[in-house]
Amino acid sequence: MALISNSENVMPEIALLLLTEKIRVTLANGAADQAGAHFSKHVTQLKYVEGSMGRVVRELNVMNNVLCQMDIQNCNNQVYEGWLDEVRKIAHAIEDMVDEYLYRVGQEHDIGCCFYLKKGLRKHRSLLSLNQIASNMNKIEKDIADLWEMINHWVAMINNGDISSLNYLDEEDLVGVDKNREMLEQWLGGDEEVFSVIALVGMGGLGKTALAKNIYRKERHKFQCHAWVSISQTYSREDVLRNIIEELFKNRVSFLSNTAAMDIISLEDVLRTFLEAHKYLIVLDDVWTPEAFDDLSRSLIGNKGSRLIITTREGYVAALASQGHILTLEALPKDEAWDLFCKKSFTRETNHECPEELKALSEEIVSKCKGLPLAIVSVGSLLSMHEKTVEKWRRINDQLSWETRLDHIRSVWRLSFFYLPIHLKSCLLYCSLFPEDYRFHRKKLVRLWTAEGLIEEEGASTSEEVAEGYLKELVNRKMMQLVERNSW
Repeated sequence: MALISNSENVMPEIALLLLTEKIRVTLANGAADQAGAHFSKHVTQLKYVEGSMGRVVRELNVMNNVLCQMDIQNCNNQVYEGWLDEVRKIAHAIEDMVDEYLYRVGQEHDIGCCFYLKKGLRKHRSLLSLNQIASNMNKIEKDIADLWEMINHWVAMINNGDISSLNYLDEEDLVGVDKNREMLEQWLGGDEEVFSVIALVGMGGLGKTALAKNIYRKERHKFQCHAWVSISQTYSREDVLRNIIEELFKNRVSFLSNTAAMDIISLEDVLRTFLEAHKYLIVLDDVWTPEAFDDLSRSLIGNKGSRLIITTREGYVAALASQGHILTLEALPKDEAWDLFCKKSFTRETNHECPEELKALSEEIVSKCKGLPLAIVSVGSLLSMHEKTVEKWRRINDQLSWETRLDHIRSVWRLSFFYLPIHLKSCLLYCSLFPEDYRFHRKKLVRLWTAEGLIEEEGASTSEEVAEGYLKELVNRKMMQLVERNSW
């Protein structure tokens, strides 16, 4: 059964994920070795085909990483979208070749992921198809090489600044944050003798970075020095240290020139020595793992009165903050979501009032944004550029594909998705088989995952215990929303 060819709009990263898993299972099954007795004269050719598959898998894994990184900054670019279409076509072609290979050469037993092999020798003409399969795989490898040439050209364009970057939530779009802002101000201005770590946590699109930036700009003058550094999912510790030092010493050009040749140990020593003598405010924006936090924070001396702010999507990263200093951001309530939508959609109307004839359509659109400020701002900005007529807005509302049109939120979600371990990706993709807003029951979901073979063995733990751990991790990563608890 074809898994990725059924949808023209499937995200290419997901197509590559499913395809690489399919090839991995095929190679792990060792069809060439198993078929040796029947195809003794063709084992060399079989080995060539599987060798080609192995090379393709390695290329696809690297390509998937490139897609994950580039997609965040290339939304709505037609040239880039055209390149993605070529990636999809190659993925479909590879899948066809793998299916043909399994049909001709496979043997019977369940190898997972709904790929079933048929046992024994097929019709004699199956041997003749090996030449065609090998030829097609060779062409696919050449096509992948051509794609890399295209992407190399793209990298040059990106470095030259030809690509528009993703617009995150601006500080002016912050709505309903007064209490959170007051809390942050209180924590930043607390006991002068105590060093504290403050965490802002919540799913992508809630405005963590915007709120942190707002409070950083407002309160940084109270500290002797300050620095803002973005971490994200991939980072270089040396680069982060250099960025912090550059911000702390931005007015001392001669000193910064001396740090250019320093190794990481020297950079750490310089930073520690400086921070020991100063009260500082440092923000680490978008920290993904506890290891990343530990890796960076050990260079940041906890001087008296200093503050370290981290923003993160992960609850277990936020847990590293000082006791009582975790601020969890939530979706906007209906009234505040409506106010923000009107502010972005009706920029020229008096008091940003929604025309009466557009109110019903506008309320429907706002409800689809689920209270996410970034989604509301994105859609509101889009609508503000169109005529304020019922016909026009109804057409836009009907034609909007909420998974592909909300490019900012799609990118935020993609970044979260592709940072998941492979076993969690499979479980999350399984959940997408259910209707929108479907409420899963914990026991039922973990049993379904187990029955589908999505749970890996872990020591003496039962499959359901492991599955429960998967579920908790998805909730902690903000990929699934906990809506109701029982007595347990």
